[in-house]
Amino acid sequence: MSQPEHSHPINPLPPVVVALFLLIAGIEIVFTLGAQGVVGGPAAIGWRVSALQRYAFADEIFSWMLVNNIWPVEHVIRTVTYLFVHGSFTHAAFASVMLLALGKMVGEVFSGVATLAIFVLSGIAGALGYALILEASQPLFGAFPGVYGLIGAFTFLLWTRLGQLGANQARAFTMIGFLLGIQLLFGLLFGGNKDWVADVCGFAAGFLMSFVLAPGGWQHLVEKLRKRD
Repeated sequence: MSQPEHSHPINPLPPVVVALFLLIAGIEIVFTLGAQGVVGGPAAIGWRVSALQRYAFADEIFSWMLVNNIWPVEHVIRTVTYLFVHGSFTHAAFASVMLLALGKMVGEVFSGVATLAIFVLSGIAGALGYALILEASQPLFGAFPGVYGLIGAFTFLLWTRLGQLGANQARAFTMIGFLLGIQLLFGLLFGGNKDWVADVCGFAAGFLMSFVLAPGGWQHLVEKLRKRD
């Protein structure tokens, strides 16, 4: 007798999402253990601060590069590296949970390369928007602009699906509206910086890139453009 195939009640996470999560979590675990004196000795207490100084995105540095047209690699890479350093364990934990949730939904439809591209390129868009729109004195760090890019991709999927069903496509933007509303409320109640600008830019980048990176997206876009000619 042939053995029945084992079915998995829960679909596994896309490998690229697992890799991003492990990178963020691994860095945060090292910082947390170092701050508690478990690893690294007394110097480890300052590991997080040193990493933020070296890898966070700083508007002042970007403005200097832009004005002088000098682009040192160690500063250019800040547009990406800031996504993987966080200000606290709680900050990293919230970002990781959202990464796993949104990454799973997007990664089950998009290819691994497309999912990674959306996360990274949305992070870059978030950093550039943060620098060009604001004159922020505070550095930008944390995975949220990349995660918001995944929210943009998920919103694209909902937007497309609602269009196919003939439903109101504006409903697809309910999630981003809710999240930004929460951020605004917390900002009013507890204060905070304007890093929500980077999140919005990341969301917009993720949504727009999905027109090309979604399965069949480029072909669909070309067909729509031909119909308009």
